[in-house]
Amino acid sequence: MSNPIRTETPVRHFAINADDTARAQRFYEAVFGWRFNAWGPPGFWMIDTGSTAPEAPRGALQQRRTLIEGERMNGFECTIAVSDLHAVERTIVAQGGTLLMPRTTIPSVGYLLWFRDTEGNVAGAMQYDASARVED
Repeated sequence: MSNPIRTETPVRHFAINADDTARAQRFYEAVFGWRFNAWGPPGFWMIDTGSTAPEAPRGALQQRRTLIEGERMNGFECTIAVSDLHAVERTIVAQGGTLLMPRTTIPSVGYLLWFRDTEGNVAGAMQYDASARVED
């Protein structure tokens, strides 16, 4: 079965959710040698894994949060790069998935939505667009 929306859909971002971000930083620095740089909102750090590959997934460490009532982010979260977020959104629903957070804009990064797949896993889909702006 061919997928009309698939062009290239790599995992481009992962995030580690933590109750104690300082403790998590110490752990990942000690275990993997990762470095952390504050970026964006409070409680959010970009992870420098040491990779210089241009297509390597980017990582973040962030304060644990709740996407929607009762949907607490545990473990690593994964964001998949897509070329047409509207088509992906329609396909998620058509294939039995659940939208958890509607399309939202992250200025200068792109457009993001969160979904639950048919097996109960939570993931993000992001249409990267450096010119993304919040619409009035």
